[in-house]
This record gives sequence, C-alpha cells and structure tokens, in this order.
Amino acid sequence: MNIRPAIFADISAILSLERQSATAARWTEQQYHQIFQAPEQSHSQRLVLVAEEKAGEKTSLLGLLVAHHVPPEWELENVVVAPTSRRKGLATLLLRRLINHARETHSESIFLEVRESNAAARGLYEKHSFEKTGARKAYYATPAEDAVLYRRDLTRIP
Repeated sequence: MNIRPAIFADISAILSLERQSATAARWTEQQYHQIFQAPEQSHSQRLVLVAEEKAGEKTSLLGLLVAHHVPPEWELENVVVAPTSRRKGLATLLLRRLINHARETHSESIFLEVRESNAAARGLYEKHSFEKTGARKAYYATPAEDAVLYRRDLTRIP
C-alpha cells in the first residue's frame, strides 16, 4: 500500500472511486482541476492524498482523502475507501497522514462534518480523538440527513 499526494492524472480514478461510495462528497471534474492549479493562483491550500496498491503492472486507487487548509485549521472534506478495501485500516492511514501534516503546518485543529447515519466514519473519528461539537439539521440532501460536527484540537492532544 502506498499513500501519496494526488496528481492531476489521478482525477478520473478519483471520480470513479467517489461513485463507488454512497456517502462520499460528490465533486465535479472541474472542481478537481481547480485543486491542481498552480498554488500561487489559490487563496488556500488543499491536501489530496490517494492510497494505491500495485499488483503486477496494474495500480489501483483504493482510497482518497481531501482536506482544506485555512490557517490555523484544516477541514476534512472527503474520505473515500473502495468497498472492497474497507475495514482494513486504509481510512486510518489516510487520517493519520492528515493529522501529521496538520501538525507539521503548526495548525490548531481539524474539523469535519459527517452524516449522522455513517457509524463507521463516526467511529473512526472518535477513535482518533475527534470530539463531537454540534450538528447541522438537514445538512445533507439525497437523502436528507443531519450532519454531526467533529473537531480535533491539535494543541492539547498528543
């Protein structure tokens, strides 16, 4: 398993991976193109990580994490793991990489929102010291559902 920063050439595989997950945030191809534009044209920074596995000559994209940095915080915008690769620790590896990166950028916290019904994701975040901070009523559409807000304080949690 290799976790690396995503590149422009990964966009089609990223979009394909998103379509495999009912709970993934849906971004357009254009939105991903904008992420990979020259950093000097962007007012903030995004971290896009992919997890890939190589089998012979074939490389498969199995996971994705997207986070947005607006100092001094990071917002975790999307975590997606291919259905065949779930429950194998891949989301944990991606999340740990974000936490380490956030610390390296001297950030104070990471925050996110997640569907109330997404017990697996909520368990992952709570296992990694994210604390529930609130809710947003009917935040998600298709289907309509509340969002649960989480935050991890990087200034006091090791």
